[in-house]
Amino acid sequence: MNRKSLSLALLAVAFVSGAPAQSSSQPNKVGIINIQAAMTGTQEGQKAAADLQQRYEPKRKELEKKQSEIQALRDQLSRGTNTMSDEAKQALSRDIDQKTKAYNRDSEDAQADYQADQDRILSGFFEKMQVVIDKYARDNAYSLILDISAQQSPVIYATNSIDITNDIVALYDKNAPVAQPAGAPPATAKPLTPVKPPAAAPAKK
Repeated sequence: MNRKSLSLALLAVAFVSGAPAQSSSQPNKVGIINIQAAMTGTQEGQKAAADLQQRYEPKRKELEKKQSEIQALRDQLSRGTNTMSDEAKQALSRDIDQKTKAYNRDSEDAQADYQADQDRILSGFFEKMQVVIDKYARDNAYSLILDISAQQSPVIYATNSIDITNDIVALYDKNAPVAQPAGAPPATAKPLTPVKPPAAAPAKK
């Protein structure tokens, strides 16, 4: 599921089917949720984020090493502007270009792989989260729940009193607790952030 499709899927949480019918004299109950914050706020979401980052940590370090090597070569070329022969400068420049192109390809591939894994995790996670949201909506007589995390959210203003994000996180963790090693602190992780592509080599003059 690509990012656009996932965003559309997230908006689908706004329509809670089969919510308990309410009398005409009773106003409809409306809630809002930041579904992305809810998913990453659960114990399972934090563990998934930590596992994903750990999986790509070796690649990140490899890319950082290559980037440092390229920068060192650029510094060498800059320092040798007035002392290196034209042949040596051309050879070093070609080496920099080749290493930079390879670096960019590796980084783009890593980012694409990371994004694909993240989308796969989020799409599967959303399906389980939607079950929890649906049950919560039915149990608490909600007629409508709007996702405010999507960029195309129709919500312009909403009071914090109707935000159910924390309630959903608590309910999800209660129904799907993540086992922690004995004596280990609760799992924490940074938000899922893809490996950033390196800066392209400057164009030759």
